[in-house]
Amino acid sequence: MSEPLLEVSGLEKHFPVTGGLLFKRQVGKVHAVDGLDLTVQTGETLGLVGESGCGKSTTGRLVARLLEPTGGSIRYDGREIAHASRKDLKPIRAEIQMIFQDPYSSLNPRHTVGTIIGGPMEINGINPPGGREKRVKELLEIVGLNPEHYNRFPHEFSGGQRQRIGVARALSLSPKLIVADEPVSALDVSIQAQVVNLLQQLQRDMGIAFLFIAHDLAIVRHFSQRVAVMYLGKIVEIGDRASLYERPRHPYTHALLSAVPEASVESGSRERIRLAGDVPSPIDPPSGCRFRTRCWKAQDKCATEEPPLVRLGGNREGHLTACHFPEEPTVHGEDVVLDPALLG
Repeated sequence: MSEPLLEVSGLEKHFPVTGGLLFKRQVGKVHAVDGLDLTVQTGETLGLVGESGCGKSTTGRLVARLLEPTGGSIRYDGREIAHASRKDLKPIRAEIQMIFQDPYSSLNPRHTVGTIIGGPMEINGINPPGGREKRVKELLEIVGLNPEHYNRFPHEFSGGQRQRIGVARALSLSPKLIVADEPVSALDVSIQAQVVNLLQQLQRDMGIAFLFIAHDLAIVRHFSQRVAVMYLGKIVEIGDRASLYERPRHPYTHALLSAVPEASVESGSRERIRLAGDVPSPIDPPSGCRFRTRCWKAQDKCATEEPPLVRLGGNREGHLTACHFPEEPTVHGEDVVLDPALLG
């Protein structure tokens, strides 16, 4: 396999917590991202899922280098960018773009659509053939908007149209990697499908890689080739789409998938797993396995040893799980007949 476009290793981001009235001093830190490993191949979509507050959006901002990592490595196209200077990052900025969650606050209300989409080209000194205005109108057409909207302002568009403007802005510099931070969560269901289908078409046409951050597991399954499950700053399971959705091994992944509504009446036998308690504070995360305080399979070992993210017996290649006592691989409640070669 060729070298990945994006390779993240041991990534950390800790936000300081200060206290005191007159003299502010650090009294703790929020472990937003705490030792995260993932890769994204050229033209691939990696979905990143998990509960609110688990560190998904922080991970996306770290990858796009909108935040400075506390520790770890971020290699993009063979170059280390985790602690690169502004000067070193400048040629890479154009290749890593971001689509933000809120289509209302992510667009400047004082700027026209032409200025919003053409701004990145102006900042980077890019003059496409035929001029920037022609290129902006082409991008509007690509994302399904009328080129005549060039001089309109964001308030004149619906939420779905605004998100399309955000997509056009991300495309304006012909990026190789787009970090999509919950790009459809603020939209109606019918509009969500339109935007996701648009992103899929753009990926097929342009070969763009996506880090697709979301909490809607159905959309992630539709759009992503591989999926990573995140809990309290760490990845607990990662694998290809079919393997992770049909044969999840981590208890937390089982709980997430059990909460997804099923349209089929025949598949109503799946039992909903209700997790006890709240997500622990990232200021003081549990020792060992971070999911152990809510896990029905937790034992003493889970409190003293942090489980490594490894391939378990019965998992396909590339399907990694961080659990001392994983679930048995099953498909729709039935035991899986395992290939002896997979048992290692």
